[in-house]
Amino acid sequence: MEVGFLGLGIMGKAMAANLLRHGFRVTVWNRTLSKCQELVALGATVGETPAAVVARCRYTIAMLSDPSAALSVVFDKDGVLEQIGDGKGYVDMSTVDAATSSKISEAVKQKGGAFLEAPVSGSKKPAEDGQLVILAAGDQALYDDMVPAFDVLGKKSFFLGEIGNGANMKLVVNMIMGSMMNALSEGLSLADNSGLNPQTLLDVLDLGAIANPMFKLKGPSILKGSYNPAFPLKHQQKDMRLALSLGDENAVAMPVAAASNEAFKKARSLGLGDLDFSAVYEVIKGASGSNQA
Repeated sequence: MEVGFLGLGIMGKAMAANLLRHGFRVTVWNRTLSKCQELVALGATVGETPAAVVARCRYTIAMLSDPSAALSVVFDKDGVLEQIGDGKGYVDMSTVDAATSSKISEAVKQKGGAFLEAPVSGSKKPAEDGQLVILAAGDQALYDDMVPAFDVLGKKSFFLGEIGNGANMKLVVNMIMGSMMNALSEGLSLADNSGLNPQTLLDVLDLGAIANPMFKLKGPSILKGSYNPAFPLKHQQKDMRLALSLGDENAVAMPVAAASNEAFKKARSLGLGDLDFSAVYEVIKGASGSNQA
């Protein structure tokens, strides 16, 4: 199976590499073309533009940073729309809002192509390990065609129906994740300022009803002050913003998510946007006057 892959950031590079390792023929593109070379070493072909990738491949996957990037790759000069058409499918695995996904879907379908939104739950390590959770919606036939690739990229894929459902599900998931990270940060800071050992708090949490992989993975790194970006904080804040907008559209009160978003915004203002989203702890720690590293 031959697929195109647009976007080789933290997630895209790992996902494209997994496809190559499992025997897929992959043509890659990245705005900074030099980032393609690591994939070329694994057997990838480079497309000079998104249009060139779509022209070569029946199926093209995109994994881009935000709605602006997702729209640019489709609508700009040498973009996806210049070559998409009958018999071709476009799968956007970026995290965007439903309105962006719908706009791309309509444009692709008007050209005769098929469209699937398929954002993922998971960050760098699950992407590397092929353990993502894929939240797809849109063209059912294209979803069925993409299952072999999804089986490589993820541990489970869901087909959620009409366009927008995948995007919205991803925003809800990431909203919960961001709120949980703020709660963990507050708890660690409270423990430290109360004279408790934060590592003991992590041990207690791991044995109780709210034990979860995120706390287990991120907690020790937070205590070391290590924020190598598996999921950049600037992207988490973008997802919080989009989720809050979804809440506005549906008249859903989200005070916890709103407060968490403010903490992520503060972290971005302090220059922490390119660090892992767990670096929001530095904001909580600073607000509490903690000396915990």
